[in-house]
Amino acid sequence: MKLEIWSDVVCPWCYIGKKRFETAVANLATEGTQLDLDISFRPFQLDPSAPVGGASPVIEAYSKKFGGPEQAHKIIDHVTRTAAQSGIEFHMDLAVRANTLRAHRMMHLALVHHGSAAQVTMKQFLLEAYFTNGLNIADDEVLLAASAAAGINRTEAQAWLDSDEGDVEVRADITRAGELGITAVPTFVFDDTWAIPGAQDVEVFERVLRRLAEKALSAQ
Repeated sequence: MKLEIWSDVVCPWCYIGKKRFETAVANLATEGTQLDLDISFRPFQLDPSAPVGGASPVIEAYSKKFGGPEQAHKIIDHVTRTAAQSGIEFHMDLAVRANTLRAHRMMHLALVHHGSAAQVTMKQFLLEAYFTNGLNIADDEVLLAASAAAGINRTEAQAWLDSDEGDVEVRADITRAGELGITAVPTFVFDDTWAIPGAQDVEVFERVLRRLAEKALSAQ
């Protein structure tokens, strides 16, 4: 079963949705429902205007976007509490705004040349880097560390960063998201047919996955 997850590495609900989905998969495995999932993360930019060569505190960007510091803090406090309920530790007071295009290019490298498992590992590293550790996910050293975590050697990763490889493909995927009608993330697309928008509750993901597993079994 092909699953494309459209998301951004600076999207709090994408991180929460990823964890809830993984919990649902683990719960189904425990009850004996095995899923053959071919997972890939596809790019989406929440803030494409973020500077490529610089970084600034996220609280400043949230304040401008959501109507001032007070509202920004309320939103951050809410997503932080929600993340904690799923066992995720947010420190968004440390987070820095940065353009995510280069991170998406590295994710493309991981998927195309090293496979789904490498990309999933890199995605997790980048989410933790941004939300928990306050790192600049556009910085070369952070991206190289993410690549190392995914099993990609530094020489290959640095050469990719220094080139424009993957740029056309990533931008094409971002355009495809619009063509598919994806306007918010995360969005989970199963077999190019079923689209599940948002960071759904674990139970919702479980119901969807059971139905898809039953459908796949009946089609055999």
